[in-house]
Amino acid sequence: MKVVANTRSAQGTGASRRLRRAGKVPGIVYGGTVTPTSIEIDHNNLFHALRVESFHSSILDMELDGKAEKVLLRDVQWHPYKQLVLHIDFQRIDAAQKITMKVPLHFTNQELSPAVKLSGAIIGHVFNEIEVSCLPGNLPEFIEVDLSNLETGKTIHLREIALPEGVTIVLRAGENPAVINVTVPIAEAEPAPAAPAGKK
Repeated sequence: MKVVANTRSAQGTGASRRLRRAGKVPGIVYGGTVTPTSIEIDHNNLFHALRVESFHSSILDMELDGKAEKVLLRDVQWHPYKQLVLHIDFQRIDAAQKITMKVPLHFTNQELSPAVKLSGAIIGHVFNEIEVSCLPGNLPEFIEVDLSNLETGKTIHLREIALPEGVTIVLRAGENPAVINVTVPIAEAEPAPAAPAGKK
């Protein structure tokens, strides 16, 4: 996805407030061997881009003053109650250096699993995204978790997820939490029929 930005020279709270009144979002691009650069971006274009899942987990093409750069979205500050972006941070990337990034999980074939088809189980998602480490060129937009073989009484843990080549999950030693939980509804016992009136 593409982001169009321009450098900004005015700094401070007052300057940022004037930018926002003009329909712009103040931000910064940092990383690499280049000095951090203060930027401004059109608010409406950015607002709509932020509604796209891949904008948060993909390598972005930034056009900064007409020059192309590869960046990652690193932070967004929102207004407490308005649909208004207050500030945004991007990080420059080096194709030869690994990055860590949160990537969404896409759960598939849930309705085909034995747990759902045979037991009527309800599957809850403990995680909707995970942090991964990889080279920028290997960064996936999402990671698929196939539930088609999930059986009642079983679960799936983070280390069991099939990952794209060159991608590893960021976990502490010995850590392997469950990605989903499986709940089988308890059948309610049918009430005994009432005795006919007049009989004991």
